Amino acid sequence: MTKASRLGEGEVGADEAGGYQGDALPTTYDFNEVFRQESAFVWRSARAFGARGANVDDVVQDVFIVVHRRLAEFDGRKPIRSWLLAILVRVLHQHRRKFVRHGMHDEFTDAADPTSGVGQLHKVANKDAGDLVRSILDSLDEDQRTVFVLAELEELSAPDIANIVGAPLNTVYSRLRLARKKFEQMAKRARAKDEWRGA
Repeated sequence: MTKASRLGEGEVGADEAGGYQGDALPTTYDFNEVFRQESAFVWRSARAFGARGANVDDVVQDVFIVVHRRLAEFDGRKPIRSWLLAILVRVLHQHRRKFVRHGMHDEFTDAADPTSGVGQLHKVANKDAGDLVRSILDSLDEDQRTVFVLAELEELSAPDIANIVGAPLNTVYSRLRLARKKFEQMAKRARAKDEWRGA
């Protein structure tokens, strides 16, 4: 098991809420320290975006290869987790393209962990929550899933999401609106089905 996966399965960074913050912002960044504090966050985020099994470790490794190469360019003007998420989104896109090219898309995607989310995802609270979240997220296209996870799991604002994914703000709002609508529709149908079964 890789160091990244071990961290992802239990250990957390020193500042779970957001990594380096406020007066703690260093003037320079040490790669080992960034990895120690943020690898668990990147691991959980990769899972939330749909990576599965060994693919999670591959994605996390590739993210930190980019971080190692580009850390000197990071100036601290935005939260480091926003920077890491932007790298993660690009790495995930590259991995998905590779799997799709080889006809193995289903081997890459998997359900997000519903217990790690907030917002809309907390409304799905039954024994089938994991399957429901999986079916909903898998029904979204990649762009909608990305903005939905960033908004609902990471609780980022639309402007922050636009910066991360490199899309116009209105496009982000549109994708998020469609994703939330689809999520709510499917969650409502699932709740109705549960009520019918319990009647």
